[in-house]
Amino acid sequence: MNERNKTLITLAQQGDKDKLAQIIEENKGLIWSIVKRFLGRGYEPEDLYQIACIGFIEAIQRFDFNYDVELSTYSVQYMIGEIKKFLRDDGLIRISRSVKELGMKIKELERIYMVKTGESLCIARLSEILELPEENIYIAMEAQKTIESINAKVGDDDREIIDLLIDDEDEQSKLVDKITIRELIKKLNLRDREIIKLRYFKDKTQSQVAKILGISQVHVSRIEKRILSEFKKNLLTT
Repeated sequence: MNERNKTLITLAQQGDKDKLAQIIEENKGLIWSIVKRFLGRGYEPEDLYQIACIGFIEAIQRFDFNYDVELSTYSVQYMIGEIKKFLRDDGLIRISRSVKELGMKIKELERIYMVKTGESLCIARLSEILELPEENIYIAMEAQKTIESINAKVGDDDREIIDLLIDDEDEQSKLVDKITIRELIKKLNLRDREIIKLRYFKDKTQSQVAKILGISQVHVSRIEKRILSEFKKNLLTT
């Protein structure tokens, strides 16, 4: 981060409202790229923009230069989290007791299945077990998710799996998608995360991964396809 931006952030953290307004103005493109993901839900874009700005300001206030990350990267999850919180509290996506109970039931089923088989339950299989539409399963699983820190590093280098999942987009949208992918990777179980790490950060073939993990190449292929499919679905619904 250059010295100019460090100075702006420091002054904003010290209560300089003009510098705070300047940082917000210089990051309008990023803020709007977040807002666009929540349009069509019954709220005016300007209202959502103001909510996103609240998250952005919180990110400025909490920002630490020791994080070794740009403010734009750091602020994304704060903005997304603030909008989701607003929508939840306002009732648009309020979580009902039945959805919460279903979510807890799904988590317990996933835990038991993982202990028995070492594998994750897909939405289709959960739908069969619970005899409920896949949409209901997906909603309950989404309701269980929380906003996590974006500071943890994923992989040993700067290569991003997002490069395999997105087409040409503007840089702000790519930034948001990359951070979303980092969060999705962190939520994988240990085996799935290791497969992604070996395949996309270590440049291993499916056969090499299979040998390392002691499973078949077909099994690796099936798991990888499932993970990428889930990633794409999350990117489309974020």
